[in-house]
Amino acid sequence: MTERDETGAKPVVDEEPTVALDDDEEPRSGDDADPPESDTPEPAPEKSDLGRPRIRRPAPAGTLIWVLLALLGFTLVVQLRSNDVDHGLATARQEDLVRILSDLEAQDSRLLADIQNLEATRQQLSSGVQGREAALDEATKRGEELGLLAGTVPGSGPGLEIVLDRVKASAVLNAVQELRGARGEVMQLNGANGAVVRVVASSYFVDASGGGIIADGVHLTGPFRLLVIGQPETMRTALQIPGGVVASVQNDGGSVTMDSRSLVEVTAVRKATALQYARPVS
Repeated sequence: MTERDETGAKPVVDEEPTVALDDDEEPRSGDDADPPESDTPEPAPEKSDLGRPRIRRPAPAGTLIWVLLALLGFTLVVQLRSNDVDHGLATARQEDLVRILSDLEAQDSRLLADIQNLEATRQQLSSGVQGREAALDEATKRGEELGLLAGTVPGSGPGLEIVLDRVKASAVLNAVQELRGARGEVMQLNGANGAVVRVVASSYFVDASGGGIIADGVHLTGPFRLLVIGQPETMRTALQIPGGVVASVQNDGGSVTMDSRSLVEVTAVRKATALQYARPVS
């Protein structure tokens, strides 16, 4: 029997329609058919103690191997770059290496002598009345040295006479910089047209449009004669190092000749520059 509600109406029951099937069809529920079940069940993901899926992490040994390989590659790159930097000296001749080593030893000796002289000067300056006299003498000496460096007074001493022919302004600049590195103290540049320029720290050189170069605003034509006061052998070696000034000029079709002199006279002078902004720190 079917139960009725209080109103006496019979409740409506939803029933799925019955569909006749052929003998070779599978039963369907609605429009979509159930996917066939796989014979091999999929493995369930591993779960941690908290019920979350456990993520596989690389083994510590594998991570260490990758780190070591990265360090090895970095070391190889650094070594290759170091070999490239030292390639110039590695291909130099034995006599060139001996001369370079001799120059470095001579420079080291000069620096040690300078340190000893400065220490002796410091002791003299700190000894009472003699200290005041020593201070005056030292100030006079410093003034003369600064005048030579600034180009405001002439100078003389042993050095080199260098002739540069068929060269550009860049070659003259390279020669000046190399001579400064070799302790060249005072320099003067003469042009074939009679123009003379005292070379100082602020000197500049550019190629002139009509030939020759412009040095500190003065037009000079070649060949150029560069007078420099300093140790002749040290400066000669600095210009003749492999790949240096002499080699570069010869590769560009120019020529460099050097003559050692026991006395080089630098007579060109410059006017002292009046400083507008700079002031000594007291």
